[in-house]
Amino acid sequence: VTRAKMCVPVTLRWIISLQSYMAGPSVVPLVDHIGCSRPQPEGAGLLLGPFQIAIRACFLGFVFGCGVLLSFSQSSWNHFGWYVCSLSLFHYSEYLVTAVNNPKSLSLDSFLLNHSLEYTVAALSSWIEFTLENIFWPELKQITWLSTMGLLMVVFGECLRKAAMFTAGSNFNHVVQNEKSDTHTLVTSGVYAWFRHPSYVGWFYWSIGTQVMLCNPICGVVYALTVWRFFRDRTEEEEISLIHFFGEEYLEYKKRVPTGLPFIKGVKVEL
Repeated sequence: VTRAKMCVPVTLRWIISLQSYMAGPSVVPLVDHIGCSRPQPEGAGLLLGPFQIAIRACFLGFVFGCGVLLSFSQSSWNHFGWYVCSLSLFHYSEYLVTAVNNPKSLSLDSFLLNHSLEYTVAALSSWIEFTLENIFWPELKQITWLSTMGLLMVVFGECLRKAAMFTAGSNFNHVVQNEKSDTHTLVTSGVYAWFRHPSYVGWFYWSIGTQVMLCNPICGVVYALTVWRFFRDRTEEEEISLIHFFGEEYLEYKKRVPTGLPFIKGVKVEL
């Protein structure tokens, strides 16, 4: 990852990712053609960055294409196709927006494909639940109004999170910062005037929305409880740093604007 960041210009990285992502959905016309560059024997080190970017973006684009095919299939898997498209677009857009918005923090990890073991287990669990319930109770997966509501939650969450990333600009980072940089400023405008943590609010409703979309009753409840606890701890951790960075300015902002997350007030400050 470090070598990729050093050797490949930022503009080239996001262009490679975009072209590869767009090449991936070639599965829709069933053309066996994925536009990923292949490393060459000589100078392979220099091509490592572009190739790793391209292979991830191309994979996500291919997944999106598969999701489109499932979405238009006349089967009980069509709502799973909505989910696949949403998942693919989420992970790719995380990388693309970071590349455009905050290139200094850009790395292969910006795809969030290796977010955490817990994230991977949660995703696999939702796929297993959907598959088993689709086999034994296929009618449960054809509640269109419920899946549509889940899709709306996903779209809302995705749009809110990306709006937060664009509004924060270079202040946004996927990793909670413990040291204040020279360019770090407190953002209180745009969606940050509505919620203190709009990117977390977006991801919160996006993640729950995916399970509503899949009509997964078990994972729906587990996801809601798990992501609520995760963001409760995350906001407290982040706000400790923000109070340290901005002091009274952040405390005043904290009094005016809610976190946006249900029943989460953030870190408690002893006066």
